[in-house]
Amino acid sequence: MDELRELYQSLILDHSRHPHNFKVLDSANRTADGYNPLCGDQITLYMNVENDVIKDISFQGQGCAISKASTSIMTTILKGKTIAEAQSIFNKFQHMIKTGEYDIDQMGKLAVLAGIHKYPVRVKCAILPWHTAINSLKSEDKAKIFSTE
Repeated sequence: MDELRELYQSLILDHSRHPHNFKVLDSANRTADGYNPLCGDQITLYMNVENDVIKDISFQGQGCAISKASTSIMTTILKGKTIAEAQSIFNKFQHMIKTGEYDIDQMGKLAVLAGIHKYPVRVKCAILPWHTAINSLKSEDKAKIFSTE
């Protein structure tokens, strides 16, 4: 089990140091800012949504390794998904991050964050980008989101 924990930590650090989709998306038709005042995590999400499909997604910002890794993994997973699929993934992720319970077939890469449930203060770091994305998907235009959940 220690080897698995080390692998998960390694993946989190890799996504934190070399985040995927870390850029401004010029074609974005939705943007949202997320901020966690407890630890200072700040992100701006950029999304291009057409016909209820997330065609492209990226982010900029700063934060702890967990927040950055969660955002990086989220952007890779949500690209190409419908808004309904994104909401479903969010619900499963939220359950996993709060309880540690998950189905590996459903969670895929997100499973690396399952251990965060043991650290309640860090749950907010991991869930910030997800709340920001879901809130943005509910709006029709660019929005500023203040999220601490």
